[in-house]
Parts: sequence; structure tokens; C-alpha cells
Amino acid sequence: MRNTADRIRHAISFEVIGIILATPLAAFAFHLPGGDSAVIVVASATVAMVWNYVYNLGFDHLMVKLRGGTEKTALIRVFHAIFFELGLLTLMLPAIAWYLQISLLEALIMDIALAVFYMIYAFVFNWAYDRVFPLPEWENGSA
Repeated sequence: MRNTADRIRHAISFEVIGIILATPLAAFAFHLPGGDSAVIVVASATVAMVWNYVYNLGFDHLMVKLRGGTEKTALIRVFHAIFFELGLLTLMLPAIAWYLQISLLEALIMDIALAVFYMIYAFVFNWAYDRVFPLPEWENGSA
């Protein structure tokens, strides 16, 4: 299982790269001023960093309990990304609607679009992260 320092490195690197990618994409896709796009993306990233730590810690504990280890198959990675984004969507929806002064439906559409981007990004990032920083327990497997 990953230690606290590794989890912090993971969360920070995930969010920094995500901010760099998502801010201009959100401004373009939603026709937002750059400042509003940056506020939404950075606020989402801040909430996501905390959620990332809590979620991944809980997910790993569940993996150990159910599977005896933390090695993830492709299917588990898909479910990992989906459930992460559903939790984040629940946390961020009211804040986005309030900040942009838009309806919950408009915020939901925007949040779903960001969630789809981040689900794909999370899948690719986490797979790459596990390849760059493998755990010793995965020596005989294919993380």
C-alpha cells in the first residue's frame, strides 16, 4: 500500500498537470473568461486533492480487504475513476452553479464535461503513475 508521502506526491502531481490541461480547455469549451475558468478549475483541483487522498486511501483499504492487495486490473481502474468522479461531482456541483450564477442543470452539464475529461485523464495518469512508481508487492504482476 502507498505511504502518505507517496499519496501526497500523487495528488499534487495529478492536480498540477490537470490544471495545466483543463484551464484552457474549460475556457474554450464553455466560452468562459480565462479568470473564471481558472477559478473553477483551481477550486475544483483543491477540493479534488483532498478528495483524492481520502478516496484513494479508502479504495486501497477496500482493495486489501477484498483482494488482499492493491494491484488494480484495467476493469478496477475504470471503476476507480468513475467512482472518484461521481464523488467529486457531488461535492462541486453547487459551488460551480453558485460561482458562475448558473442553474444547477447548466452546472451539471459543465461538471459532467469536466468529469469526462478528468475520468480519462485519471485513468491515463494513474496507470502511468503506477508504472513510474510501482510498489514492491507488484513485482510479479502487471500494475
